Amino acid sequence: MKIPMKYCSLAIVGLLLISCGTATKAKKEEKALSMEEHFHLAFNAAERGNLEEAISGYEKVLKLDPKNARAHLNLGMVYGRQGKWDKEISQYRKAIGLNPQLAEAHFNLGLAYYEKGNLNDSMTQYQKALQIRPDYPEVHNNLGNVHFRKGKMDEALAEYRKAIEIKPDYARAHFNIGSIHRRQGRVDEAIASFKKALEIDPKYALPHYHLAFIYAEREEFNLAILHCDLAGKLGMVVDPKLLERLKPHR
Repeated sequence: MKIPMKYCSLAIVGLLLISCGTATKAKKEEKALSMEEHFHLAFNAAERGNLEEAISGYEKVLKLDPKNARAHLNLGMVYGRQGKWDKEISQYRKAIGLNPQLAEAHFNLGLAYYEKGNLNDSMTQYQKALQIRPDYPEVHNNLGNVHFRKGKMDEALAEYRKAIEIKPDYARAHFNIGSIHRRQGRVDEAIASFKKALEIDPKYALPHYHLAFIYAEREEFNLAILHCDLAGKLGMVVDPKLLERLKPHR
């Protein structure tokens, strides 16, 4: 599923600089202002959730500068939010073709492949992103997810740990570490990791949900009910079997 971590790179879009050898200085400045304006209008439209307006804005940027890799990158992210996977992937490929050193494009392409189930292609793109930017915590986390889906728990755990070495307050990576601990029977370690994720982000529903199951299994029903209710309030659809088990203890 789409995870939010995919749209974070929208927030780091910089100002655009252009040059045109045949234009006058005044025309260059006018053209640069126009492109910058379109880019920021598109960015703001995407932030508001007006995706069609964002697409139109990025297309205008690309008419002025077809080699603008970041416009292709951001346009791909907008298509991704619309569920237009093929268009999304096409834009990331165009961005990489124009700027192979754009780590965010490799990251987003890796995520798109992951969501389509192309795990090997996803891993390749994540590895390319890390070659460009080794200190990219989201890539380490998502590479861990690829290993997890392949059943390689040790490799997954190593990547999640790299993510929190770079970014200690990365709640999602702490949660993922907890998930592996729980899967491998290290329940106390799992609880500690889930609590760490909640310390960082108290509104993170998944750790609450997993803690509810753990405490129910331990017959610590007050804690199980607490975390179950918090998970539900934060948007989790709670397993009816868990609700039924906790019902006599309310």
